[in-house]
Amino acid sequence: MTEHEKLIDLHTHSTESDGTLTPEELMKHAQECGLSAVALTDHDAISGIEKARPIAEALGLEFVPGVELSTDYQGTEIHILGYYIDTQQPEFLKQLKEFVDTREKRNEKMALLLQEEGFDITIEALLAENPDGVITRAHFARYLVEHGLVKDRETVFRKYLGDGCKCYVPREKITPFEAIRLIQLGGGLAFFAHPVLCHMNHDRLRSFIKSLKEAGLTGLEAIYSMNAPGDERNLMKFAEEFDLLISGGSDFHGSNKPQIQLGAGKGNLRIPYEILERIKEVKQDLKL
Repeated sequence: MTEHEKLIDLHTHSTESDGTLTPEELMKHAQECGLSAVALTDHDAISGIEKARPIAEALGLEFVPGVELSTDYQGTEIHILGYYIDTQQPEFLKQLKEFVDTREKRNEKMALLLQEEGFDITIEALLAENPDGVITRAHFARYLVEHGLVKDRETVFRKYLGDGCKCYVPREKITPFEAIRLIQLGGGLAFFAHPVLCHMNHDRLRSFIKSLKEAGLTGLEAIYSMNAPGDERNLMKFAEEFDLLISGGSDFHGSNKPQIQLGAGKGNLRIPYEILERIKEVKQDLKL
């Protein structure tokens, strides 16, 4: 494989959030897929980084320690990716824990609502089956299906845990601007994840990206599994206009998103290594 054929994936999830491969399995799968570099970007969790890193190093795979923070902007869910997170930064760890604690309170409320619907489910049981992971709605759904309480995952979300359903509890979210500051506190670079999923029109998206840039955003995830024709080109134009870098990722979740392949998305994703080189150059410049 020549330098120009090296491919990467900068958006993946493990069992530490809502993926189905452990951090270690994810690294092995990345090598099997022929990737040269991979970022682990679990939702609001960095616990998988130190599990994945030594495996990646042993496999000769370049590893990018990351995170994906869930935020809210005027009622729209916005995700901010952080790359090159320092897992030892005390204030970052403290603030991330406070953020995650709000999710744990939410999980307790959802468990109670499901119990009121007659389901035999507890937070203790969920934690027993997922001792190392951050519990998400995906874990609730898997538990309900595997224990024969609901027939399939789709039914869980349609009737009980989907947005606005009877057992759904909204999360307290930070703003995207707070997420950027938190990522910077952790020594990382902040990227706007999958802008296409925000469903903003051109003018609103442009204005929003401008405000993110002013808050310290480093780049946009312009190459993404769910992009429609033209989306990547439009995001590249925004990146050029606002002097932002680009990143790319599959948003791999294992069997929780079976249509998305690691490194390849729906089969036509291609993220060249040069994208990571640019990110590393900016990261190095910030250290000077």
